[in-house]
Amino acid sequence: MELGLHTFADVDPAAADRGREGERRVRELLEEIELADRVGLDVFGIGEHHRPDYAASAPAVILAAAAARTKSIRLSSSVTVLSSDDPVRVFQQYATLDLISGGRAEIMAGRGSFIESFPLFGYDLEDYDKLFEEKLDLLLAINESEKVSWSGETRAPIPGLGVYPRPVQGRLPVWIAVGGTPQSVVRAAVHGLPLALAIIGGTPARYAPLFDLYREAAGRAGQDAAKLKTSINVHGFIADTFEAAADRFFGPQTAVMNRIGAERGWGPTSRAQFDLATGPEGHLFLGDPETVAAKIVAHHRLFRNDRFVLQMAIGLMPHEQIMRGIELYGTKVAPLVREALAAGTSPA
Repeated sequence: MELGLHTFADVDPAAADRGREGERRVRELLEEIELADRVGLDVFGIGEHHRPDYAASAPAVILAAAAARTKSIRLSSSVTVLSSDDPVRVFQQYATLDLISGGRAEIMAGRGSFIESFPLFGYDLEDYDKLFEEKLDLLLAINESEKVSWSGETRAPIPGLGVYPRPVQGRLPVWIAVGGTPQSVVRAAVHGLPLALAIIGGTPARYAPLFDLYREAAGRAGQDAAKLKTSINVHGFIADTFEAAADRFFGPQTAVMNRIGAERGWGPTSRAQFDLATGPEGHLFLGDPETVAAKIVAHHRLFRNDRFVLQMAIGLMPHEQIMRGIELYGTKVAPLVREALAAGTSPA
């Protein structure tokens, strides 16, 4: 199983100098990706957002900078909001990233959990589903063939034109990211695309039927089982002790969730609710290396996932604490997880 990290490059939305605040976060983020590469993690993803609390509206640019400073780690969007972008430009950007990185680029495409990009780029939210379906179809056509003939309702047709550059890998890995909508799971299955499931609330076990649905729908569609890769993308934090991890993560993570919750009508999160979510059945993968490794392994047995992606850099987490978390993830958690999965046991 691959082990990785992802982030939205959170910044302080109240910062007086947004340029300096963004510069600080991007500089620190590149250091975090470099460290993740050095300690042997498998993948790092950056999510696209168009809000004052995030610096990564153009993940491919940051990933390209990281590509020039890393050697082995795979570099992915997490996610590309494909509905409000141009699939030709998305492909060209990530194909270029693939050239810079020597074949380490991926695209994780999604419909977007925020809507700011739709009015920003002139799209109607009433076309939410149609935009994603058509643009995914075009992206996959470009990925499959150098010359593309395509027509649809959401952009101008392409009459047998070439799209360049082409990636080192031949075809870019394209994942579909979902937040729990069965229709999105089935879409990924029908296309035979890898599926990344975000689990940011509730009990993870309740999401297991979605992976069952994915595998069943792919089988009915005649898709190759070898392409049916799955990932769970979760929140959590790693520190030297469980108590330190909980105390450091509670404030920044809760501030973010409460800010988003206020926009969407959710109630605020209490410390008691947070602590419950850190338990064996909760959605936060948090604690000392042994605790986090054991939880990763337990959920791998539940989901049979091929990839596990952790979001530690949430909100205004101090950079030095993130760096220590990454170090522990790569040097302590990853070896425990890999050893346990190889042996079919739980981490000691």
